Amino acid sequence: MNVFLSASIRGGRDMLSTYIEMCNYLQDSGHDVLSWHVADPELEKTESLLTEQEIYIRDMELLEKSHCMIAEVSTPSIGIGYEISSALHRELPVLCLHTPDANVSAMILGDKRIITKEYDSGNAMKEKIDVFLNCINKP
Repeated sequence: MNVFLSASIRGGRDMLSTYIEMCNYLQDSGHDVLSWHVADPELEKTESLLTEQEIYIRDMELLEKSHCMIAEVSTPSIGIGYEISSALHRELPVLCLHTPDANVSAMILGDKRIITKEYDSGNAMKEKIDVFLNCINKP
């Protein structure tokens, strides 16, 4: 399955290890993470070589090729919100994951089209991902 992984970039990279774990888990499970760059420790350096428009076009093209979106929303990010809105506009299934202490926006929690799940460990996060992907992958 083509997965669009969304995570905070300019909003803060404190959870980079979690993004890497998510990306690796999805790839190890046989999925193609089209937006793997969000888990790249060198992302800020490589994205600094791109214009704002190039970043936008790249991400929207990747989203267009995706079967679903998985977003880590513990760190507030306008970019993630924009990508979620774009995924919903394309009628893609969206899973938003967050830690128990996260202050998740009501715009995410209140939209019934978005599946929002809290996780407190790497294993719990992986379980939530598996349940989501299994549900949307049924004919």
